[in-house]
This record gives sequence, structure tokens and C-alpha cells, in this order.
Amino acid sequence: MTHELLTIGRISVDIYPNDIGVGLEDVTSFGKYLGGSPSNVAVAAARHGRRAGIITRTGQDPFGTFLHRELEKFGVDDSFVTPVQGLQTAVTFCAIEPPEDFPLYFYGRFPTAPDLQIKAEDLDLEAIRNAGIFWSTVTGLCQEPSREAHIKAHEARPRTGLAEGQFTILDLDYRPMFWASEEEARSEVAKVLPHVTVAIGNDKECAVAVGEGTPDEQADRLLAAGVEIAVVKLGPEGVMAKSRTERVVSAPVPVETVNGLGAGDSFGGAFCHGLLSGWPLSQVLDYANAAGAIVASRVSCADAMPTPEEVTSLLAERGRTVPGTVPQLATEGAAL
Repeated sequence: MTHELLTIGRISVDIYPNDIGVGLEDVTSFGKYLGGSPSNVAVAAARHGRRAGIITRTGQDPFGTFLHRELEKFGVDDSFVTPVQGLQTAVTFCAIEPPEDFPLYFYGRFPTAPDLQIKAEDLDLEAIRNAGIFWSTVTGLCQEPSREAHIKAHEARPRTGLAEGQFTILDLDYRPMFWASEEEARSEVAKVLPHVTVAIGNDKECAVAVGEGTPDEQADRLLAAGVEIAVVKLGPEGVMAKSRTERVVSAPVPVETVNGLGAGDSFGGAFCHGLLSGWPLSQVLDYANAAGAIVASRVSCADAMPTPEEVTSLLAERGRTVPGTVPQLATEGAAL
């Protein structure tokens, strides 16, 4: 199979409370879900009809079996998901206290986790080379042997321009508990940026990658490092994408936030779908924004990933351009 999207990195069992608005110490029951950002992005893309797969590792335990079953359920290829002897599948707990407090607690990741034991010599470089989009995260660079595997994978990717329809995406997903310092993370990110087509991150993540500054300054530094499209999330102001020829800002799609943890992964999967569809960058951003908003309005992550019909319905409801349709022109002099 040639994958339209192939991701690499973190996978876990997410344990989410059924009790909303209270701390973990007061939760009485939980549900379990597939988790881990690269895994969720693959699920999100599969929901949009894309052939998606993931390269990762689990423990050889019942939770590992559960993750295989979930990937299969969501239509994500698990051919490159194998167990690591002696390690347990990682588990992540979160509390859900909307609208802004969603603390994460990682178990089974210290001193290492199975998905950080991906080895360079075990990679299927042909599958990586041929994928329409290869997606990785900064977390995968935090520790060996995963770091070497990620670098080798990036080096195997063809260096193509935007018009050629093949993309290498780096999620700037910086989590301080996995790193000795921000400087260490910045040093490792610098090694892969020359191989990256698209970099995506919020203000803090971009600051770790290329230094503090305004969103435009951070985007310009990413472009100078070799990236073709820099995507900087602006929080309540939406998201900005910048290439060497255009700058696009997509306003947020307001929803009532229930759990904000999966919104970025839903954004990522939808963004990949838009790129592969060849849409204009402005439409890609709007579509991804709407997809992220839908998941923010739901409790879970992987199980909450929207279908294309749900995303286009929300866009139409909010008066946004639905990809594949002719936009309604504003009257002369009005803002589009």
C-alpha cells in the first residue's frame, strides 16, 4: 500500500474522565480511547477518506492489543506497529475542566516508552519515501533510538516543491517533561527543518523551535530554515500560514469547548486532507480550523474526529467557503 499519510511517533491509551469539571482526585469513572498525537492525526485523516498508516511501538500487553484494534476500527494501517519486549504500553490520564484546563498526566513514558524505541534499522524507508505526506512530531526527537530513526526517515524523504503534491510535515509539539531543556529541543529541531515542507505550532512551540518573536517573525525564521509553509496557531485569533508567496489568516470557528486536547490533531488530519486535495491555502486553513473546532466541542479525541460532511456543514453554517464550491463574493469594498 502507498499511504497518502504516514505518521510516526507517540501512541498511548488515553484515559478520559466521564465526570466533567472536576479534578482527577474526584473522578469516579473513566473511558479509554486511542491516543497520542501522531496516532490521532492518522485517525483524523482516515476519517476524511485518506489511506493513513502509523509507525509506532506498544507494549506486548492487553493495552497494546486494544490500540491495534482501535487503529483497525478507524481504518488506519497498523502494519508498522510492533511490540517492545519489557516495556508497557503508555497510558495518559487527563482531567476535563473546560473551557481551558485540560492537564495531562503521562504514565509508562519514563525513563522511556515503547514509541521512543523505534529504531532506524527497522524503518521501511520505501514506504516513508513514497507516502504523500510524512508526519512527525518534535517529541519523537527527544530520545534515542527514536531520534536517529526520525532523522533517517526525514533524510529518506524526497525534497519536493509544493506544486509536486508530496509533503513532509513537522508538528512542533513541544512537551517540556520529555526534554532536558528548550535549547536541546531547538538544537534537534534544527537538524530536521531543512527536510520539512510544512511546520505547524503554536506561539510557545514556535519559540522553542526558532526563538521568541511575533508570529510573522517566527514564520519567517521557519521559512529561512527551509520550510515551505509555516503554520502558526494564534489561539483565540485563529491561525496564520505563510509561504514565500502568500500570507493567510483564518479566523477561529467559535464553539463551546468541552475538551481542547484533540483539536490540534483534528486540525492536523484535516490540514493533510486539504493539502492532498490541492485546495488553496486559505481553504485548507478554514477546513482544518473547523475540524479542530468540532473535536474541541466533544469529549474524546480519536473517537471524536469529524467526517468531511460534518466539517463542510459547520463551514456552511458559519458562512465560510466550503472547499470545492465557488465562494460568494462580498460587495465591493467589503472585507472578505
